[in-house]
Amino acid sequence: MEFLYEYGLFVAKAITIVVAIGLVIGLIVNAASKGKVSGKGELYVDNISEDIEDTIVDLKRSFLNKDELKAFDKNLKKELKKESKNKESEKRSKLFVISFDGGVYADEVESLREEISAIISIAQPEDKVLIKLESPGGVVHGYGLASSQIARLRNANIEVIASVDKVAASGGYMMACVANKIISAPFAIIGSIGVVAQLPNFNKLLKKHDVEIEQHTAGNFKRTLTMLGENTDEARDKFKQELADTHILFKDFVSEYRPQLDIEKVATGEHWYGKQALDLKLVDELSTSDDFVLNAVKDHTLYKVEYKIKQKLAEKLGVAAAAGISSMVSKMTTWSFTANK
Repeated sequence: MEFLYEYGLFVAKAITIVVAIGLVIGLIVNAASKGKVSGKGELYVDNISEDIEDTIVDLKRSFLNKDELKAFDKNLKKELKKESKNKESEKRSKLFVISFDGGVYADEVESLREEISAIISIAQPEDKVLIKLESPGGVVHGYGLASSQIARLRNANIEVIASVDKVAASGGYMMACVANKIISAPFAIIGSIGVVAQLPNFNKLLKKHDVEIEQHTAGNFKRTLTMLGENTDEARDKFKQELADTHILFKDFVSEYRPQLDIEKVATGEHWYGKQALDLKLVDELSTSDDFVLNAVKDHTLYKVEYKIKQKLAEKLGVAAAAGISSMVSKMTTWSFTANK
């Protein structure tokens, strides 16, 4: 038992040292990256249609015996030759596939704007865009800009389909509603047309320790609620009014793109699952992005468009350190719960 105790103490010390080193690395990376913009990225375009067709052929071949395989390959060669001639005589429309997996600050919009600019520069009138959208929402200005990027496609007369497999709520739905059509998985989370804001206030704690806070402003409402100062009823009322004004803007925005909605019924801040959202006309069809892609490949040539921003060495080290610490903490938590059983 003494050995186990000493071993456990050694492991605890080692973990403490590793975590401390990780925190130092994080601080160094953060200091090095302040005020600097990540390196420029690159645009990647991949023919999804070819990938899907190759996968189907490989699957079919795997179930055939030697004689069947020989006949299949011979027939496939003829079909490919025939399709090649048809493609030359028939111009197929393109479906561009882009993805947006948004965080609180919608930083992913930097890649989105590059992808959309590229599509607009080459798309023809018959082409379409599928955006695979996942986001629980976030800051107003970030998702306002992200929604404006999708509006650029519509303004260029390019049909946009938004596909939601998991969640498009609040700012996420603000983006989705701009599309010409919204498809949703049956249990995807949809809606949450509302606005929320909260902040802690430490004024009483500071007063208890004889700490005074001075704040000077020019303009009655340059600041409303604060974290450190003493908040007034007037400031609270103004803050609530600002939230209400933002909610009105949100509702007007959604109504502009989806006039079929009963906006007062759905703009309560509630969210719904896909099937319920269909009944409320928040979405137009129940389907996953996978099914949509498999059906679209019959009539369109599909291209995945992705803009990847290059990370600098300091950023890569920071991400690696964070991932390592996260993994270690996760293992520590699992070990402690197991040990207590």
